[in-house]
Amino acid sequence: MAEILKQTPPAEEHVAPGAFRGFVAKFTILGSAKRELWLTFAIKLLIYTAYSITNKTMVLWLSKDLGFSDQAAGAFVGWIWAPLMTVFTLLAGSLTDAIGLRRTFFLGVVICTFARSVMVLTKNPTFALAAGLLPLAIGEALGTPVLLAATRVYSTTAQRSISFSIIYALMNVGYLIAGYVFDFVRSLDLHLNIAGFQPTPHEQLFAISLALEIALFPTIYFLRRSEEGRSRPETQYAVAAGFWTDIGRTIKQGATDTITLFHRLVTQSAFYRLLVFFLFIGFLKAIFLQLDYVFPKFGDREMGLHAPVGKLAGINAILIIILAPIVGALTQRVASYRIVVIGSIICATGVFIMALPSDWFVPAANGALGSALGHGYLQLTGAIHPYYIMSALYLTVFSIGEAFYSPRVYEYAASIAPPGQEASYGALAYIPFLFGKLLIGTSGWLLAAFCPEHGECRPAALWLIFALAASAAPVGLLAFRRFIQVPEAGRQS
Repeated sequence: MAEILKQTPPAEEHVAPGAFRGFVAKFTILGSAKRELWLTFAIKLLIYTAYSITNKTMVLWLSKDLGFSDQAAGAFVGWIWAPLMTVFTLLAGSLTDAIGLRRTFFLGVVICTFARSVMVLTKNPTFALAAGLLPLAIGEALGTPVLLAATRVYSTTAQRSISFSIIYALMNVGYLIAGYVFDFVRSLDLHLNIAGFQPTPHEQLFAISLALEIALFPTIYFLRRSEEGRSRPETQYAVAAGFWTDIGRTIKQGATDTITLFHRLVTQSAFYRLLVFFLFIGFLKAIFLQLDYVFPKFGDREMGLHAPVGKLAGINAILIIILAPIVGALTQRVASYRIVVIGSIICATGVFIMALPSDWFVPAANGALGSALGHGYLQLTGAIHPYYIMSALYLTVFSIGEAFYSPRVYEYAASIAPPGQEASYGALAYIPFLFGKLLIGTSGWLLAAFCPEHGECRPAALWLIFALAASAAPVGLLAFRRFIQVPEAGRQS
């Protein structure tokens, strides 16, 4: 890693003069990027499309195919599978630093391929969970920190910000593609019979995820070993042997190195500063997660049954795809911590829109904006509920803030990492999701208190609580800045 860092410039490179040419140059700087960086982008898209298809299908699969009740399916996904994957992600970072990017990629894809195959082929609940869903959490976790580390390793300092922004935008492209695939397959309602095997629509969706997983093998194969090899001379064991023949020895040795690296990690002061930083970011991630766990029920109870909250949430993905690379290009010389603070302020401000009196937005709902949003984009008929307008405005403002802060959270973790520990620090960037999941677990009580299924809905009070929770992020980041902030490689704070 040290040699790679020596080859990169110490600070962001200057671009061509002129505002427009300078802006374009921030993107064209990727023209000189290594092949491995472009392969990392492709891997990111494939992984997140497969993951999102699986995630959208999982609760329905548990209930319809395996016979779980709604409560049991939701509890298993929300409180066991999702947090378990986050925990494995945190542990996977040190393993990646120990055995290398390419090997960890292959190991994760092998596990995911096996797990997805089980989920496609079996309807036995015990076997499907023990040999399918739980191993999938491990396989998915192995791929997560590797992508962050690979982006850092295969990009120069000047390419770093735009690279991390593109990585984040590609994740949202994967979410969008997954949404279309999910709706399309279910609308087809195909009744296939393949030599007596009759896959349900949910198993068909898992089969598409499996196909995307298999497509990762040739993509990862073309990642060169050379760059990583020069950066990791102390961990090149069993290079001559084939992957399949020495994988057991590799994992054993990797486990030893993982313990050593993790011990080194927890003895560094930057680790604890980063931990507090991520805890504050967790309040913003909780607001992001409510799009899956709160927004659907809120939409049904306040805006009407089967409110198209999926399309509303799509506003977030669309804007992130557009804005993340642009914001990354325009702010690449600014320290990540500062950009995260700015983005968190914008995000928290957006949530307060949902806590305003809905009567204020009735004229807009009855006007051209309401017609374009409701009758045009959402394909609604009749009067447009003002919360559609409020939701669209909230998601727009929140997405602008997210485009600022979220990609830079990952970059901040990577940029302050000591050489050789990029994946360990990158894995820590998923602590906010774990904390966010714990916070969002209280949403059921909030919905029951302020927007119950039967009774009066008080949405302003519900969203005021969410807005105040989101505000904890910018307030904490500013109040504890002197303790939290760590110098970033190649940037002035």
